[in-house]
Amino acid sequence: MGKFSRKLQKLHDTSVKEPTAVLVSIIRQYQSEVVTAEYLDELAFLTETLGAKTVYRFTQKMEKPDIKTFVGSGKLAEILSYITHFEVDMVIFDDDLSPSQMRNLEDELKVKIYDRSLLILDIFLSRAQTAQAKTQVELARFQYLLPRLTNMWTHLERQRGGTTTRGGSGEKEIETDKRDIRNRITLLKKKLLEIEKQGETQRKGRKGIVRVAIVGYTNVGKSTLMNLITKTDILAENKLFATVDSTVRKVVFENVPFLLSDTVGFIRKLPTHLIESFKSTLEEIREADLLIHVVDISHPHFEDHIAVVTQTLNEIKAGEKPILLVFNKIDLVETMPSEEESMQMTELELEEANYLDFESLSEAYEKKTGIKPVFMAAASGTNVEGFRESLIAQVKKQHRKIYPNYLEDEVYTWTEEEK
Repeated sequence: MGKFSRKLQKLHDTSVKEPTAVLVSIIRQYQSEVVTAEYLDELAFLTETLGAKTVYRFTQKMEKPDIKTFVGSGKLAEILSYITHFEVDMVIFDDDLSPSQMRNLEDELKVKIYDRSLLILDIFLSRAQTAQAKTQVELARFQYLLPRLTNMWTHLERQRGGTTTRGGSGEKEIETDKRDIRNRITLLKKKLLEIEKQGETQRKGRKGIVRVAIVGYTNVGKSTLMNLITKTDILAENKLFATVDSTVRKVVFENVPFLLSDTVGFIRKLPTHLIESFKSTLEEIREADLLIHVVDISHPHFEDHIAVVTQTLNEIKAGEKPILLVFNKIDLVETMPSEEESMQMTELELEEANYLDFESLSEAYEKKTGIKPVFMAAASGTNVEGFRESLIAQVKKQHRKIYPNYLEDEVYTWTEEEK
């Protein structure tokens, strides 16, 4: 272990009982180290959400991944040396691995291997609550795992009740696993068809009511905002994908009824096959009359997050819907100083300060979307009234499209069918 300094050894705390992991990412051409660090921060957050602790990060500059082992032979030797010395439980890659890369890496490293898709799928599996979400995620996971079974395979042990991360199965057991998985996939597809038919029937009963869906990058405060509007107790925590299921609540603001849906958070590099694992959530988005796009303005790359959400909405054919942009967590950022405050600051302080100009930001997005964005902090309640006024205005606008003769002084009550 002469290759690793004492500083590296301090990163590994042998007293920690939770599973440990090292992260692996390649730095492609034109990709800065700052961007790479941000990507790995997000991967570490995903790892924490799964329930494991990141103890070290490995990066390698490459134009494209090695076709056999994703990273080069020298970097692979470094990883093996580290995980052997510190008895690390798993290695997590920030990209998808091919079936052959997965097999080769498990043969070489002798520990559990996760790529980005499998990591997200396992998080989805642990977070899903409804029968539809559980079935969709389980189906997506089995379809992803089938071509990746190897002698070192351990990912199915969670469903068998096992906890070890080392050891393997014989060829006969692998063939049995494959047969079992194919049978399971067939059953899950049949079950999903039945659940989706029930969902279509429920959605048909919602016609004639404005439908609003909350969208955004993962962990931006969507569930907190949902709780604020509906005064319910939906899970809201500082973890990625805290919400996987779509949650629908009935709301009446100023005698105007609407249905509000909380949806799963989007994330960069979300493979197409994973989108199917939260199809029910996407249906809520596709059929919504208005989208509330929540943005964590305190994140240093919030504009990149907006781009990811916008791209995903376009991919699911929901990009043309009216969008109320909500810049959340304003209590965590520094705003432009007043004229009096600016006069008391030195030129260097003004140059180095990373202030956000809300006014310019508001003008830019209003010009782009036609709807003035809202700046608020859902957790602390800052500018809740401003958000509520904007939301009511947009909901009323959609309500008039359905009911052109709508009178604002009418008192609305839910019908038995709507209840």
